[in-house]
Amino acid sequence: MDFIRLTKRDDLPRSKELLITVLAVFLSIVFAGVILAVFGLNPFHIFKEVILGSLGTELRIKQTIVKAVPLIITSLGIIVAFKMKFWNIGAEGQITMGALGATWVALNLSPDLPQPVMLFLMIVAAVICGGIWAFIPAIFKAKLGTNETIFTLMMNYVAIKFVTYLQYGPWRDPSVNGFPRIPRFPASAELPVLGGIHIGWILAILATVAVYFFMKHTKKGYEIAVVGESVETARYAGMNISRIIVTAMLISGGLCGITGMIQVSAVEKSLVYGIANNYGFTAIIPAWLSKLNAGTAFFVCIVFAMLVQGGEYIQIALGVPSAVSDIVQGLILFFILGSEFFMRYKVHIGRNKEEEVA
Repeated sequence: MDFIRLTKRDDLPRSKELLITVLAVFLSIVFAGVILAVFGLNPFHIFKEVILGSLGTELRIKQTIVKAVPLIITSLGIIVAFKMKFWNIGAEGQITMGALGATWVALNLSPDLPQPVMLFLMIVAAVICGGIWAFIPAIFKAKLGTNETIFTLMMNYVAIKFVTYLQYGPWRDPSVNGFPRIPRFPASAELPVLGGIHIGWILAILATVAVYFFMKHTKKGYEIAVVGESVETARYAGMNISRIIVTAMLISGGLCGITGMIQVSAVEKSLVYGIANNYGFTAIIPAWLSKLNAGTAFFVCIVFAMLVQGGEYIQIALGVPSAVSDIVQGLILFFILGSEFFMRYKVHIGRNKEEEVA
């Protein structure tokens, strides 16, 4: 009797999945253009300026790469968690805690340490702090079955407010009058520059290769994927579900922590409020858009970095709010999530033939 019915699809061919995804992205851009037109803006001109603002000059290309680095590494961390269907919305807090750990090393160890040693210790501290921040919701999920989405989301705010406490309290720079801030890092704690860009881009490439290999060619990566497909199957195969959840989240949080280290060492040169800069949320979109594939995510993140950089450019050059790029990002996510529905279900419009015969 139902005019509209849903039936679950069998596995779609890869080519059809790709076609639906491309169509979803195209429709999101068209819809964004319609919204811009409603507000009296020329969508073709805006999109052209976004591209020019991100790739138009050598300096803009470098700025785009700088913005792509934290997106890439954070999306890799999210991919590891999401592959297991652990919805880690806490990357923002894990980035912040990684930045905090790196800052502690930079401010408390001798500034005369050789730069490679200082940076290595900062990375280790960032991985540990980011990993611990991810471990907390992981162990609660593994042992008590708590909702990881709410848990990880709330921990973002705890991490951010803890940085505020340090900024106004124990880590406040006594030499600065007026607005409180944390001391600037010594030169040994700053990431070196290669090709006009800090070497975070090298870390991003290495992390992409490492995560791709880990997920595709290691036992742990296989176990994470199996748990994501079916917890019951994994349990029947004798896998330790709790250990896999904790391991995946330690890796996820550790990667996000590296993002925090790069932000404090190469971009801000200190720990500041909002150090994560919403990368923890933005990176969810390319992670999902890439179908949780590390190699694909690398290139998708570059496209999203172009949107971020282009959005900042049109705000300065054209007086157009940078929120335009946020609108496009949000619409892409909306349409991609919608496309997932059509990949899983067939929509039948009209009466069921069997009912008509009856």
